[in-house]
Amino acid sequence: MLTVGELSKTTQATADAIRHYVRIGLLTPTRNPDNGYKLFDCDDIKRVKFIRRAKGLGFSLSDIQTIFDHSNNGRSPCPVVRNIISQRIDENRARLAELNALQQRMDDALDRWKSMPDGEPDGEAICHLIESIN
Repeated sequence: MLTVGELSKTTQATADAIRHYVRIGLLTPTRNPDNGYKLFDCDDIKRVKFIRRAKGLGFSLSDIQTIFDHSNNGRSPCPVVRNIISQRIDENRARLAELNALQQRMDDALDRWKSMPDGEPDGEAICHLIESIN
């Protein structure tokens, strides 16, 4: 049996992350009857490693709970996993498009501002560079 600190070292997850996983129900440790410390077993090591892998693929902790629920109920989580990651891919593509548009606006603004003089606050304008953008 492992303590929070030992599980943290074994899985390379922070102790705070492990405590958070316990609070939200991703991990359900036993308690040491003598001191009340949370105790974790080999299954918890697997679960934390799984959580870290899933998070690395963009799954949220809520998604991971859904995956655990399917698995714990004897149902394959694979269809859910495919569906979730497909949604995340679509979301990421939309965010990337927004970020690319923002980057283009920023590049255009900087190019325009290079030829503009510095302005002084005059009570009318706060920063004429930003205010020059439509």
